[in-house]
Amino acid sequence: MNSGRLALFSKHLESVVFENKLVKKISSSLATKEDVAIFHDPSYIERVARLSAIGEGYLDAGDTPAFRGVFEASLWVVGTTLACLDQIMQVGSDVIHVFNPVGGLHHAWRSSAGGFCVFNDAAIAIEHAHRMNPSKDILYIDIDAHHGDGVYYCFEDQPWLYIVDVHEDGRYLYPGTGFKSETGIGAAKGTKINLPLPPHSGDKEFEDAFSEARTILEKVNPSLVVLQTGADGLAGDPLTHLNYSGKVHRKVAEAIHEYCHKKSGGRLLVLGGGGYNPNNVRDAWVGVIESLIKPIDG
Repeated sequence: MNSGRLALFSKHLESVVFENKLVKKISSSLATKEDVAIFHDPSYIERVARLSAIGEGYLDAGDTPAFRGVFEASLWVVGTTLACLDQIMQVGSDVIHVFNPVGGLHHAWRSSAGGFCVFNDAAIAIEHAHRMNPSKDILYIDIDAHHGDGVYYCFEDQPWLYIVDVHEDGRYLYPGTGFKSETGIGAAKGTKINLPLPPHSGDKEFEDAFSEARTILEKVNPSLVVLQTGADGLAGDPLTHLNYSGKVHRKVAEAIHEYCHKKSGGRLLVLGGGGYNPNNVRDAWVGVIESLIKPIDG
């Protein structure tokens, strides 16, 4: 989980994507502790700051080590995701789709890191958007190979957040969660859908599973869609056992792009996530961006 995995993607952005007049850069932003506290417990935030200064220790049960500067590095991720959100939520803004490739850190819980994710920028953005418009529903879609447990379980009982999560079966991959029987609890029952796939699943298996998401997509009229596009489900990723081609991310982005223009006024916050084969990261995320700048028919 380091910047090297993004090198090819970044190079392609500079040489091709940013030449398109429909694409513009948004400056990175540094979050405050108050921003992070929208979702995370203050005691956990202080713990991250303390261990960051020391440069040792763990931020969870043993997966996510602290290092010097991890606190500040994580604040940049959160701040940039919130800056992206602000761009698309501003009244009269000409920006309605934004992509933060270093975001999508969906494993962090309110009081703990998880799976190399220190602060859950996706959850922070969701909570912030909800506070801005508490009467409106939000839709979160996650296609990372790993289940987005930090988002799912922290909002499992919230009926205003609809979740679609397609991932490798938790019996074979971290974090070991996200089973099909989990559809929300209490008043939120039926607002979530988990779609676990067996190891070695490819494009067809993904498409068959994602088609089940219609039960959620058709019932919700979200004011905002958040799409986490982890690229670790592509064939050749060193940490997972799925076999998608780059077409999966392109097709999902095309479908959700069209859906947003019909349902959410186009407001779509796209986040990166996992992906540990640099060629796959480039192919998946360039496909996402190219899908978002294509005109919508009709």
